[in-house]
Amino acid sequence: MAYEKEKRRRSAAEQDSTLIEGRNAVLETLRAGRAVDKVFLAEGARGGDIAAEARRRGIPVVACDRRKLDHMSPTGSHQGVIAQIAAQEYVSLDDIFRVAEERGEPPLVVVCDGIEDPHNLGAIIRSAETAGAHGVIIPKRRAVGLTAAVARAAAGALAYVGIHKAGNLASTLDELKERGLWLFGAEADGTVSLYDAAFARPTAIVIGSEGQGLSRLTRDKCDYIVSIPMRGKVNSLNASNAAAVMLFEAVRRRMQA
Repeated sequence: MAYEKEKRRRSAAEQDSTLIEGRNAVLETLRAGRAVDKVFLAEGARGGDIAAEARRRGIPVVACDRRKLDHMSPTGSHQGVIAQIAAQEYVSLDDIFRVAEERGEPPLVVVCDGIEDPHNLGAIIRSAETAGAHGVIIPKRRAVGLTAAVARAAAGALAYVGIHKAGNLASTLDELKERGLWLFGAEADGTVSLYDAAFARPTAIVIGSEGQGLSRLTRDKCDYIVSIPMRGKVNSLNASNAAAVMLFEAVRRRMQA
């Protein structure tokens, strides 16, 4: 039994290289300015300085039961604190717009509104890269970051498409509009058909969470709510599939422009 438990720990360590464990290691990671998605702190653990440093840098601190950290920990030596670092450094919005400018193309961006499943996010990033999108935007809170599982699902796409982490998604959407992008939200009850959406213009395709879809605030900020025509009996697509369909309709439309 103990052998099997240790075997599972080693397997987890091999699969997830984005976890930093232990008080000193986590604190120095924060001080070094690494891209950290979250800090998990066991309830009652010594870590006030770690929590303060994380919050100073705008990094969410998640208080949790020590048993959760035991389950997450590849080594079992977490000392009550684990940091989830990004598998890839995040980029700025300026970086995304710079890529579009260098290619001489109207910006094409994917915005993920609360995607929590790492396989979905990885698949969206992969579709974005293959469609030639200039960047992907994810929120800082209530969403998965660039974990090892996301990197695996993206199948190498992280090396070629920049990911921006938005501290405030609503403000970021406002900034995209100020920079001339039109926001196309994906929903089953959209008022615009996929084939009528003007994706040839500067575009942000906004994909909602797996369970709830677009949040009310995000939906209100979209210029268009786009529906994908369905011919079968199931009336919705997985978030990553919806993103792929909309992205490649944008590719088709841009090739014709």
